[in-house]
Amino acid sequence: MIPVKPDRVFNREREWRGLAAFAGDPTPGATLGVVSGRRRQGKSFLLQALAQETGGVYFAATEATEAESLRLFAETLTRHSREIIDPPFRDWNDAIRYLFRQYTDEPTLVVIDEFPFLARASPALASIIQREIGPGGTGRESSVRLVLCGSAMSVMGKLLSGAAPLRGRAAIELVVRPFGYQDAAEFWGIEDPLLAMRVHMIVGGTPAYRREFTRGDTPTGPDDFDDWVIRTALNPLTPLFREARYLLAEETDIREPAIYHSVLAAIALGNTTNGAIASYVGRKSDQVTHPLTVLEDSALVAREPNLFRSGRSTYRITEPLITFYEAIMRRRWAELELGLAETAWRAAQGTFASQIAGPHFEALCRSYATLMGVDIFGELPAEIGSGSVNDASGKSQLQIDVAALAPPEPGQPRRILSLGEAKWGETMDMSHLARLQHSAALLGTRKYDTRDTILACYSAAGFAPDLREHAARDATRIRLITPADLYSSSSL
Repeated sequence: MIPVKPDRVFNREREWRGLAAFAGDPTPGATLGVVSGRRRQGKSFLLQALAQETGGVYFAATEATEAESLRLFAETLTRHSREIIDPPFRDWNDAIRYLFRQYTDEPTLVVIDEFPFLARASPALASIIQREIGPGGTGRESSVRLVLCGSAMSVMGKLLSGAAPLRGRAAIELVVRPFGYQDAAEFWGIEDPLLAMRVHMIVGGTPAYRREFTRGDTPTGPDDFDDWVIRTALNPLTPLFREARYLLAEETDIREPAIYHSVLAAIALGNTTNGAIASYVGRKSDQVTHPLTVLEDSALVAREPNLFRSGRSTYRITEPLITFYEAIMRRRWAELELGLAETAWRAAQGTFASQIAGPHFEALCRSYATLMGVDIFGELPAEIGSGSVNDASGKSQLQIDVAALAPPEPGQPRRILSLGEAKWGETMDMSHLARLQHSAALLGTRKYDTRDTILACYSAAGFAPDLREHAARDATRIRLITPADLYSSSSL
């Protein structure tokens, strides 16, 4: 029976069900689970709650020597079982064997949090766990449901990859991600769609930023947004002020912060291709490949393919707070440390609108298309992303902000379910629709089926009357999507 998720754990129903089923799995033998995710996403909070509800063991590792970690682990087991461990553990061979032999009667959840700290001091630990879970190990007669959890994404990602000792051993692999933009609005208690978007552009869906980092300070309304930014993200007295720097410093594979900050700054300021990033940083293209790969492995950057130009891709920062820091804060750090947040924020309005709000709104529109694909397009898209269409006659590239493609069918042109353009601060009119129509016509000559393609205009600033009238006459082919629409399915 799956325990009821406590009210203090917001959302996370899917994660709770998966972990609870793993914790109570009656199958004989010890089993392994791996939980990862960037810091501040609530992994520890979730696992602590599950351990408490199931009567399990929760051990939070620290940066320590192997000997000290073993003592702390032994103390945790003693508090749980009320049995003194004698003789003390000499090494992790002793500790893991004892753990598996200690719990044999019924499934028992054992969480080792911040596992990368232990692995750094004891590189053989993963191999020891693999041996004891495998055939002939003490895990064969055990009922332990062992969860290894960590925030260093590059480390956790390697635990189960390639020739790693634990590859193929995990019964569950869970990545705890930030809340989606709809859930984030509910978590922050924000009902106004435009205000919810603005807040999400800075703090994203990271749960800790509401209570621990801003002490529950939420904008009281649209008119309070600027003051909220000044008293939280731009305030040197709040933890949120330096958080973006710490996010980068916490990744163990990042050894030269300067190049990584420059790469992130390039992306934040709109240089999203490998060549553009290299040009901004002042390096050759092959010299930024490694930093980009490390940032991808750390889940701080995502590479997104151009849906209409094979082999082309762009990079996007996944953590809004880092984008905000690189585009706004880092460039005015001295002023901010002097307490001149109001002046700095006023001067940064143009940058915020063009480099943060615009691209972020486009990303939210793609998320909306993913959530509501069946309702909008009549079927589930196989791919949703962005792309560019070469217009030879106009000697230009037509940018498609939100594209939805149907699954490929052998021998048939790829059907395009929708082409969309998204504008944050610009009222959309017939010229925007004409651009989408022209793009559809061009793609229709290039092995794509655009006969039933829906043309979608996403705008946070509204639509001109002529566009509204035209869309009303052809509602099956033209969709006008507002911020209210983006938040209309917050119950998902």
